[in-house]
Order: sequence, then structure tokens, then C-alpha cells
Amino acid sequence: MKVGVVVFPGSNCDRDSEYCFGTLMGHEVVRLWHKDASLPSLDLVVIPGGFSYGDYLRSGALARFSPVMESVTAFANEGGKVLGICNGFQILCEAGLLPGTLRLNTPKRFVCKNIHLLPEVKSNMPTASLDPQKPLQIPIAHGEGSYYADRDTLSSLRVNNQILFRYCDENGHVSDAVNPNGSVDGIAGISSANHCVVGMMPHPERAADPQQGNTDGLALLQSLLTFWTKH
Repeated sequence: MKVGVVVFPGSNCDRDSEYCFGTLMGHEVVRLWHKDASLPSLDLVVIPGGFSYGDYLRSGALARFSPVMESVTAFANEGGKVLGICNGFQILCEAGLLPGTLRLNTPKRFVCKNIHLLPEVKSNMPTASLDPQKPLQIPIAHGEGSYYADRDTLSSLRVNNQILFRYCDENGHVSDAVNPNGSVDGIAGISSANHCVVGMMPHPERAADPQQGNTDGLALLQSLLTFWTKH
């Protein structure tokens, strides 16, 4: 698989993503600059975490207008696969490639810690290869990670199996008590209706190297790639 990693001014997880998809997973990785007006032939575009344009105005609001995003939007509209992590998720929502928005964390402060995710697993979802009974331990690091969507949008997300991950405790129980940012319905990650575009606030690329003692993120990413390869 050929993977493109977009780099904006302020991106800080681009190297992590390159290492994860390239060194750990064995895929060909190319860097995409935010001023690039076109994309090379790719199987997947990754929009990594960080603070594009310093999070001025609103996280992802300025990056959404970068030249590369016109190409990424066209790529996604043609069925291309796109993964947005943390700031990447914010950018995808700002660009209209995913529904909803990311708001300031309910505690009104930056949150950086390991959390647990419970995957929603069905055969027609990008999480199909994961165990629905096994919570994943994945790091988060964000100040604007509270996912919000109106009632109709939430209903559509549920009906179309677009909610991929919810925040939970180590035993897989979803509750407000373990929701780190106030996301509606505990949502940590979603997909587009055709499941080609995925966005999530947690950082699976930071839980992928066996030397770190946790490869839950690697399993998560492998599930996405396995699904996309088959579809």
C-alpha cells in the first residue's frame, strides 16, 4: 500500500505516522506538503496530529483551506481512503469530509494521557477485525477533542454504523465518568457513510511499537487497512 502523510505548519505527529505505516507496517510512505496542489497515486492519505497553523481561529479551520485539502477532498469524493488522527480529525470535520465538529474539552484544559476505547464491531465496518469485548489502550493529547453533532446527525451515524470508537474504562464500560473530553455519546472516532474516511481523536500511531509495551494502536490500524483492502 502507498500511504501519503500530509504535513502542515504545526504538524508534530507526521514522523510518528511515517514510522508506524512505513517501518512497523511495511508500507511505502511519501510526505505531502500542505501547499501541494495535487496528489501522487496513493492508496491512503493520513492527516496526522499536531497543531496546524497553531490552532488559530479554531483547530483545523485554517488547514482546511490549504491547497492540498482540495486534492484530498477530491480523492475522498472518488472513494479514496483517508485517515485523520487528532488534529487530522478536526481538519476532516472542518473540510466537511466527516460530520460534526470538535469543541473545547469539557474540563477546558489540554488532556494528555492513556485512555481506553471500545470498538463498535460489525462485518461491514472498518473495525471488523477487532474484538468487540477487548478495550484498546490508546493515548490522547488534545485541547479541542469534544465531539459534537446534532440529534439528526447522531441518529444517522448510528443507523449507518459510522460510530467506530467510544471512550470506556479498562473493562469496556462506556460512561460519562471515563469520558475525557465531554464528547457526545462518548464518541472517540467516526467514519463517513461509505467508511472510506475515518477520523479519531486518540493516537493509535503512539501505541504501535512493541518496544513501547503496547501495540493496541497497531491492531487498530491493521483493522482499518484490512477492511479498506477488501473494499
